[in-house]
Amino acid sequence: MITRMSELFLRTLRDDPADAEVPSHKLLIRAGYVRPIAPGLYSWLPLGLKVLRKIENVVREEMDAIGAQEILFPALLPREPYEQTNRWTEYGDNLFRLADRRGNDMLLGPTHEELFALTVKGEYSSYKDLPVILYQVQTKYRDEARPRAGILRGREFIMKDSYSFDLDDAGLERSYLAHRGAYQKMFDRLGLRYVIVSATSGAMGGSASEEFLAESEVGEDTFVRCLESGYAANVEAVQTPAPPALGDEEIAGLPEAVVHDTPATETIATLVSWANDAGVFGDRQVTAADTLKNVLLKVRAPGGDWELLAIGLPGDREVDAKRLEAALEPAEFAMLEAADFAKHPFLVKGYIGPKALRDNEVRYLLDPRIVAGTAWITGADAPGRHVVGLVAGRDFVGDGVIDVAEVREGDPSPDGAGTLVSARGIEIGHIFQLGRKYTDTFGVDVLGENGKPVRLTMGSYGVGVSRLVAVIAEQCHDELGLRWPSVVSPFDAHLVIANKDADARAGALALADELDARGLDVLLDDRTSSPGVKFKDAELLGVPWIVVVGRGWADGTMELRNRFTGETRQIAVGAGAAGEIAAALG
Repeated sequence: MITRMSELFLRTLRDDPADAEVPSHKLLIRAGYVRPIAPGLYSWLPLGLKVLRKIENVVREEMDAIGAQEILFPALLPREPYEQTNRWTEYGDNLFRLADRRGNDMLLGPTHEELFALTVKGEYSSYKDLPVILYQVQTKYRDEARPRAGILRGREFIMKDSYSFDLDDAGLERSYLAHRGAYQKMFDRLGLRYVIVSATSGAMGGSASEEFLAESEVGEDTFVRCLESGYAANVEAVQTPAPPALGDEEIAGLPEAVVHDTPATETIATLVSWANDAGVFGDRQVTAADTLKNVLLKVRAPGGDWELLAIGLPGDREVDAKRLEAALEPAEFAMLEAADFAKHPFLVKGYIGPKALRDNEVRYLLDPRIVAGTAWITGADAPGRHVVGLVAGRDFVGDGVIDVAEVREGDPSPDGAGTLVSARGIEIGHIFQLGRKYTDTFGVDVLGENGKPVRLTMGSYGVGVSRLVAVIAEQCHDELGLRWPSVVSPFDAHLVIANKDADARAGALALADELDARGLDVLLDDRTSSPGVKFKDAELLGVPWIVVVGRGWADGTMELRNRFTGETRQIAVGAGAAGEIAAALG
């Protein structure tokens, strides 16, 4: 097919949009692939839609290859199924809620586990029907508080979500691995640089969970990996190795804790300085890692009341907000304010210790590093007072463990094989072994081979289809513009007429016809614009192969440029030119 730029619905921009922060956002708007409508909302123009549809085709082909069957649910959904799973509440402000003219509560679907479970329940009744994998490519809606980075994080987006239904956990494992393999093929075909990392399931629920992250400096997800072993995990999913705990006899031999006057030591830095000046550890230097920091916040389960929560962690670490959110989900949390401290006078800012927390029945969760036998410097619950040598397991205990401290480069890998290095990535896929969370809620059973009911087990698998357009743009661009891989490029070749000579123009039109006859999708720049404008647009639009009919035409040559590598070659004008170009394009 030949598309003439003189007729194409396209306007390129020379300047970056004022609100664009990342390269994909700038280039997709400048090149006329998308246009903003409102914060987090974008229209897909002809070129952008072509790229999007090609990505959808790759996704569909790999899903079909594992036996998945495509269906399509509405985006407008009733409240009741989400009420049954508590997600009407758990999704919080991210959910678009509305009411119809009869006053019925509705929502714009953020994800469709409930509908898939109910559909299978309504259609299948026998073990002979299983296993089954269903998927859809559909628009989703989430009311992001701060939509940013163009189509990377919008309020409306296109997603492929698939769901497996199996009779047992072994079947779920097979479905999960089938999806894992399909995603690898999918992202390999798209030419992406990505890693597979252990992840948390969040509001989806379930057990085993992995994310596919495209490596990118602008990614919102921080992940870590061990170069020695290949271990990789999203920071929310990193499990901190706990040091060996001491036995009761060893703990009994430790020195007793001693309370000291420590004036003006509200911060960890001033406390460490005091401890070293006082020589509390003799010749050994005290560091922030020897102190126990107690962080206070308030938490509220969906529909519940606010409650105090204390988190004890080494003083050289900060609480990571994302890890904390993942650990507490679906509960919401907030740090304490001055009014909260005034309401609870036993909380002495800068000097909070485990004793006051226990005496006042505040739930106290400890970092994994705080194991029995470790000794700490921490608050003594009075202004200007700290206790030295407070031993975990002897002098205080927690109500549980919470792993929410920041993960740092150089930390030991959880698999014990080496140390961690950190990087940033953009989530492009996520796979979950949901188990029976949703089938239990809706009673999704079939009759088993023995005639007894079998509760089905589910998997959930998502790919951010529209996000992939931006992700590929992030990984495939240079200072001049986009550089699409051939598999998703809106065209196979961009033919630029850079010569006003009538013979050259006629030759270019004939060449376009020949390339079209060979099955190539050609973008023909037949405009009367200057060669400089045409070249800039060709570089900006990013079609992987650019054919230039220019000054060399009179000498019997034209130029073939590889937009990806920057390499150029001369093609002889003549009957074999179209074949040579087609061969080069592969």
